[in-house]
Amino acid sequence: MRFYILDDTIGAVKALKSMIKSRNLGDVVGAQTSSEKAVEEIRAKKPDIVVLNLLMPVKDGITVVNEIKETNPEIDFVMVSQVVDKNMVSDAYQAGIEFFINKPNNLIEIESVLRRVAEKRQMAFMLREIRSVMSTTQTGSPSISRKPSEDTLPKVRKILGSVGMLGESGTKDIIHVCQMMKKENASYDSKSTLNTYAFSLGEDPKIVRQRIRRAVKRGLTNTAALGIEDYYSDLFEQYAHSLFNFDAIRSEMDLLRGKSAYGGRPSIDKFFEGLQMLCEL
Repeated sequence: MRFYILDDTIGAVKALKSMIKSRNLGDVVGAQTSSEKAVEEIRAKKPDIVVLNLLMPVKDGITVVNEIKETNPEIDFVMVSQVVDKNMVSDAYQAGIEFFINKPNNLIEIESVLRRVAEKRQMAFMLREIRSVMSTTQTGSPSISRKPSEDTLPKVRKILGSVGMLGESGTKDIIHVCQMMKKENASYDSKSTLNTYAFSLGEDPKIVRQRIRRAVKRGLTNTAALGIEDYYSDLFEQYAHSLFNFDAIRSEMDLLRGKSAYGGRPSIDKFFEGLQMLCEL
């Protein structure tokens, strides 16, 4: 996630930059104490999220939001200010901010809000991808929704290949589970789906889960490595948050960077739920 910071106090700018970096929220692509300069920089750099003060000299925060939204409506804004006037806060929300946080800065609160806004952006991206899978565009005609078809399983294999899982023995189990769900037109159930599949093989469900967990772990590691190489790649944006938990990805990236002795813990349930959502099984 790409952040931009605008505050007339250099100390506030430094504190926010340090927090974003230390909490692994993303990258700060720019910062300013001048609202006039910030408008042009934000338009040029196109960050995902702008954190800004309301009470800025020359151009206040609401004016900045209005001007940026005219040309870049996709950018999200989080406003931080000492203002308690309800009308001004209301004007800020009408301008299009996502959250208003009262000063003095509570970095824990700001971190929580920024994570929430980032997750919202990721979800919006994921929903756009799902809609593209669920619909087909015909020339001169609107998109037409469709039911899951025979091309569902190639989509499953494509995703598994994209995250480097095709060589794992547990990946075959994942594909067979997807086939089973598709055949039965059933949704993934954390309490019964894998047990049902294991019983159909005559195997211990624990052994089946271990194979699948190893495969999902491989996908988690490969996705984390991709994030280190190119945090803004389409594949990382698409799969890091739909197939894996954010904390697991972050921990695995820390392990690969040598910043931690422990990697991320894969969630089989999260993986299957995300896979089902992406492929409309």
